Amino acid sequence: MKGYLFSHEHMVQPAIAPGMSIQNAKSIRYVVNGEMLARQGAMVAYRGSLRFERKGQGVGGMLKRAVTGEGLPLMTVRGQGEAWFAHEAQNCFIVEIEPGDEFTVNGRNVLCFDASLSYQIRTVKGAGMTGGGLFNSVFSGQGELGLICEGSPLVIPVSPQQPVYVDTDAVVGWTAALHTSLSRSQSIGSMLRGGSGEAVQLKLEGEGFVVVRPSELTPQKEN
Repeated sequence: MKGYLFSHEHMVQPAIAPGMSIQNAKSIRYVVNGEMLARQGAMVAYRGSLRFERKGQGVGGMLKRAVTGEGLPLMTVRGQGEAWFAHEAQNCFIVEIEPGDEFTVNGRNVLCFDASLSYQIRTVKGAGMTGGGLFNSVFSGQGELGLICEGSPLVIPVSPQQPVYVDTDAVVGWTAALHTSLSRSQSIGSMLRGGSGEAVQLKLEGEGFVVVRPSELTPQKEN
């Protein structure tokens, strides 16, 4: 069989070490040697001796979607083998979390992660009951976290001298040491006249980074 489809660029190569790696821009390969966790329904292929078990809602409820507030269902993958994960052809990225790090992320952007990572639900401080991202999941410990994002994300540094304002529908995550609050960028009078469509943003202050996707959430992408 010949053709560009069967070229080295697309052909899966033998695994080098356990753990996750970027297979291509749209998928992550995880070489399982024990246990890992992934978004339910995100497995697109596997080989070897693997078991996929639905994770209870007690854990799935920890990952809340920023807009709908729904839990993100998870599954545990156990055994020996390789699995490939993807979601709606979104771009994939790997975050390496080291001891002492904390990264807060929207559940809709989680694809898979090492079982060695700890995660817990936290309320986004200052968000009140409005705007997206009221509940996010904070990852800590040591391990790798696979994320998905529509398009190529923007990673914006935040400094004490220069806070950053982000659309609550576009934010992917941020380093958890940042202080968050809601900010209005237009007056009540302007909002009553129709406004600009950018009435409320999430304000991040302190020192760290915020990750933003280059599009707002659209209704057909909420689930």
